[in-house]
Amino acid sequence: MKFDLPPSIQNLIAARNELKAHYSAVDLHFTLDGNLVGDLGEAVAAELFGLTLTGRSNEGVDGYAPDGRSVQVKASGTKRGAAFRPVETKADHLLVFHFDYDGCYGEVIYNGPEEPVREVLPETWVGQRSVSAPAFRRLNKLVSESDRLQIIAKAT
Repeated sequence: MKFDLPPSIQNLIAARNELKAHYSAVDLHFTLDGNLVGDLGEAVAAELFGLTLTGRSNEGVDGYAPDGRSVQVKASGTKRGAAFRPVETKADHLLVFHFDYDGCYGEVIYNGPEEPVREVLPETWVGQRSVSAPAFRRLNKLVSESDRLQIIAKAT
């Protein structure tokens, strides 16, 4: 499911795109990674799905859906997917966004229970482990409509 990014985020992306164009001769990409992209994902999830965000104090849970389910949000601006860290607290639900900075749109590539995604990760590990975007899309096809969070607002 693709959606337009909110205007305030579009402004940020437009500024990034101007920098990328200006420095294209030296092949700088100005990818928006790390905490910023995670924060953008949580902001979009709050708008689209009505999440009540928890802030940075709750490891493994980024917010709560209107129906009370705990939710973790992952976001990426690359085609690599999203990284997970080993945490004790597991969310009931997982939302994964891909942001296309050049096209200035986002896409939900996974909207379902977190457990099936956790099952593709090793039982134990140190540091970060990634799940690829194709794996998220494959798993997303297996999610029943009743297990998905419903969109409550258009993100424009």
